[in-house]
Amino acid sequence: MQVYVEKQKCTGCSHCHDVCPVAVFAMKDRSAADVNGDVAPEDSKWKGTSDPAVVSKWGNVQDGHNHFADKNDGASGGISVAVNGPSCIFCQACLVQCEGECIVITDDTGAVYHSVYE
Repeated sequence: MQVYVEKQKCTGCSHCHDVCPVAVFAMKDRSAADVNGDVAPEDSKWKGTSDPAVVSKWGNVQDGHNHFADKNDGASGGISVAVNGPSCIFCQACLVQCEGECIVITDDTGAVYHSVYE
């Protein structure tokens, strides 16, 4: 499995981190040196700005998460990084829990799956 996060779409909700049974995801501060430490292609790496459409959708939602916060407080904020992508067992929990719809998984057959928030 190959897993990465489209960083500009990540809200920092930490749902992926919370639901993954094999610890594929780590929440990092947006300024962390290893914030692009997964296999995301260049156009999906963190470059300092969030996708305006995702910010418009989630920026003012009051659901207990620190959406788009620069730092992770242990519960939300920061940005998700697929630090352990090869461990993915394709349970798909992250794909349906990702608010920013920013997770991309390529399975061993080459099929590509994108998260769609339920």
